[in-house]
Amino acid sequence: MSGASKPHPGMGFREFVACIALVQACVALAIDMMVPALGQIGAAMRLPVANERQWVITAFVLGFGAAQLLYGVAADRFGRRPVLLFALGLYAFCAFAAAAAPNFSWLLAARVAQGFGAAGAQVATVSIVRDCYSGRRMAQVNSLSFIVFLAAPIFAPSLGQLVLLLAPWPVIFIGLGLYAMLIATWAGLRLPETQHPQDRRPIIWHEAAAALRLTLRNRMSLGYTLASTLLLGGWLGFINSAQQVFAGVFHVPKLFPLIFAACSICMAVAALANARLVERIGMRKLAHLALSGFVLMAFAQAGLALSGQDTLLRFALLQSAMMFWFGLLGGNCGAIAMEPLGHIAGTAASVQGFIVMLGAALIGLYIGQNFNGTLIPLCLGFCVCGILGLAVAAWAERGRLFHARPVAVSLPPD
Repeated sequence: MSGASKPHPGMGFREFVACIALVQACVALAIDMMVPALGQIGAAMRLPVANERQWVITAFVLGFGAAQLLYGVAADRFGRRPVLLFALGLYAFCAFAAAAAPNFSWLLAARVAQGFGAAGAQVATVSIVRDCYSGRRMAQVNSLSFIVFLAAPIFAPSLGQLVLLLAPWPVIFIGLGLYAMLIATWAGLRLPETQHPQDRRPIIWHEAAAALRLTLRNRMSLGYTLASTLLLGGWLGFINSAQQVFAGVFHVPKLFPLIFAACSICMAVAALANARLVERIGMRKLAHLALSGFVLMAFAQAGLALSGQDTLLRFALLQSAMMFWFGLLGGNCGAIAMEPLGHIAGTAASVQGFIVMLGAALIGLYIGQNFNGTLIPLCLGFCVCGILGLAVAAWAERGRLFHARPVAVSLPPD
């Protein structure tokens, strides 16, 4: 099936892809650019406990997760363009509010609201792509924008570190606000409404409630949604602790962007390779293999940390290997979780995103808040998340791991 016509008489395919990709990069920039600044933020806000600075990351993720249910129905009711422009405007306003925060509570409130804005931009762009293109052309748009999405975590910490060399931490927020304003201006001038008026739908909350019930009552959907939540929670635990690990454990804070980039590159390579590997191995076998590989790397890292034999090089190598396995998990676990709910795919995706992001944020916060100046809490967090993730996947498959075909499960009547 060929793609639809280009979405705007003056906007070609390349410009459309670039616009979509740069909007989607807002999420990674808002998280990863902040990590190098957490130490400065904690000092500026005079936080009595060092681990409190981690709330800067968690607050954004909580806002991003909580808004998943709202924007899906809003984009169907009011159109894609108003939701996109509102979300980018909210993102920019809250970034400026965070830069001017007089206290830590103000900063966290701004970060939660900024996460709300990022969620709206993410949902709107997915809907816009679906409106404008279909078939192979839509897959091409998603693939090209995904490359930019993967590149953002590689460069964002280095960009944040560069800003800190030249200016204080509020300038990072100012930069995020200006970035969102530029993208909003571009989209406002060049991208029209892509939803046909006849496709507008009223807000029907009982559909979201029904999708939530099906997600929680279907064994396959719930199992892989929980597996995604646990593994993402482990990754957010690393994000929360990373600045303290490199500054307080290894005493090399300036090397953090480099090692984080290496981990992100491994994730990106795995995500790009997944499309080819899944055809040969199958998404179930590949997901179970990746879960097992993640657990093995986590236990190896925990063993070194508990024995006091962990070094910066060993940590970087094992962490990169673990992130490679993590890169193979996201798409496969999400696809398996969605399989039984294809008849309500759009609403189910927002429900699963809500569960995954909120749950992962809380897990990541718990891991980060237990940081005690050593690698042990982080490494044990990886182990627990990995083992539980593998366990819930095995529960979903009724104990039959590494098989190609799904276990026959029936949807309960709604």
